[in-house]
Amino acid sequence: MTKPIDRAEMKAQTRKLLQTAQVSPKGMTALYCACLFLLSLLEALIPGPELVSTFLSILTTLAGWILAAGFAFYCMDIRRRERSEYAVLFDGFSFTGKIIALNIVINLFVFLWSMLFVFPGFIAHYRYSFALYNLYENPDMDIMEALNLSKRQTQGYKMELFKLDLSYMGWILLSMLPSLFFTSQAILTLGFSGMDPYAALAAPMPLWQILTASAFVYALSIFYLPNYQCVQLAYFDAAKEDMPEFRSRRTDFSDGPGSF
Repeated sequence: MTKPIDRAEMKAQTRKLLQTAQVSPKGMTALYCACLFLLSLLEALIPGPELVSTFLSILTTLAGWILAAGFAFYCMDIRRRERSEYAVLFDGFSFTGKIIALNIVINLFVFLWSMLFVFPGFIAHYRYSFALYNLYENPDMDIMEALNLSKRQTQGYKMELFKLDLSYMGWILLSMLPSLFFTSQAILTLGFSGMDPYAALAAPMPLWQILTASAFVYALSIFYLPNYQCVQLAYFDAAKEDMPEFRSRRTDFSDGPGSF
């Protein structure tokens, strides 16, 4: 049976927990976001034919998934009140294959459900939201087992996870301000010049605007991302308590867990 969750209390407890972290949450998030920004910069600045650009885009996406795993490891250690060094951000490279495979399968399932209608895809997104955490805690777990376990764990939690995301919507909207400003500026400029202002919506943004907007998003993430990730992990822990048969088998990554 799903336990009632006091989201406000959980956020408050998480803020106190983050203050006890031996490695600064803001410092770790800054390192994580800096790596993501460098990947975006690499993709934007390296010229080449369309095939090369596509390859770089795929490569940066895969690297982002692996770094996201490392950041989740850090937040898991905070939840356990364990010390986590900056190097943990790169622990995901120990089982790259499984992380990439699971992300691909999740995105594929969500996409296929979304083709039926938006709402089924929306539900699928939350249905599989714990799958990656299952894999992070159990690197030798089969990816389909992680997905099936997530389906069971999120029963009764999908709406709570949706409410959690809504509670951070202010940060998301704030992060969109630079992009909205640049787009509005382009529309007004074209409108005053007598051209079709809606052409600005189809035209690509200049590189400096893209990088500025990205930098703003990542800088803003430093202030809310650790709290969001840790609160989501608190939901994950609550779901595990509802399943006493589930036991974490997270291994020492220095031993090199098996890859997909």
